[in-house]
Amino acid sequence: MNDVPEDGAPPSGPPWIVPEIQQKIAWRDGDVVISVPIKSGTTWTMNIVHQLLTGGTDDFRDVYEEVPWIEFLAFPGQPQEVVVERVTAMPTNTRRAFKTHSPPPAVPFQSVGSGTDVKYVVIMRNPEEALVSFRPFLNKHSDAWYELWGVPREALCRPDFPSFYSDVIDANGMQGAIFGFLAAWWPLRNEPNVLFLHFSDMKSDHQGSIRKIAEFIGEELTEEQWANVLEFTSFPWMKANEGKFEGRTASEIPILNSGAMIRKGAVGEARMDGMTEEISQHLREVGGQICPDPVAIKWVYEGGTLLN
Repeated sequence: MNDVPEDGAPPSGPPWIVPEIQQKIAWRDGDVVISVPIKSGTTWTMNIVHQLLTGGTDDFRDVYEEVPWIEFLAFPGQPQEVVVERVTAMPTNTRRAFKTHSPPPAVPFQSVGSGTDVKYVVIMRNPEEALVSFRPFLNKHSDAWYELWGVPREALCRPDFPSFYSDVIDANGMQGAIFGFLAAWWPLRNEPNVLFLHFSDMKSDHQGSIRKIAEFIGEELTEEQWANVLEFTSFPWMKANEGKFEGRTASEIPILNSGAMIRKGAVGEARMDGMTEEISQHLREVGGQICPDPVAIKWVYEGGTLLN
């Protein structure tokens, strides 16, 4: 297996993800940035924030219309300004929320007192679980989408997890997409406008986690609204309405085949999905090189209370 790149930097992503777009956004007071690495609860958190900002609603077509992905291009050659203009054109009488897979500095961090009140909801997941979930997700991207971008399916897809880890993750230094993300956000975890949550803790305490996010972003709901939010953010409801979470309005070309976004979100089942002891040890070794703080590494694997 390959060694981690010397600089430990996260690798560049697929061509439809262009993090530099985010540098051009004019942030507003009240904005919520949902910053989550690959396959770590992004779509779920997008829906949670959307539900909290609206008081709980099932009246939306596509969560990507409501919570734009601010580093995403819909087709090769799409001007970055189109993304920026769409964000700028969002109504000023309601709060905005955005998705990003980038940590700072790729997504600009507005510290408290900088003049703009932006909140950052940062979710992380056990790296083993995230990576075993990443393989079927890439497999469920449509042929049309890969063809549009000139990316051969075999460049990102494999029939089993060991070959996926060796040929796609390790060969491209993609461990940095998780551990580089952790290393970038970890020093900011105690900032007053940053909320760190672990996917496993969110799964074990659905209501408590959503209330924590609501308190953090400053949204108060009625009991009726709470009931709606809890229903519409539940796994059964999202699975039954998965068409609302597959980015169908993000491009004229289908990005995903059905069932790609809302998979199972299980905790503690990485071994069942192909993770081996050898890969597990290698992943943790590489992760420790990218993010050498043992407290951060322990937390990203196990969750629980954040330590200062």
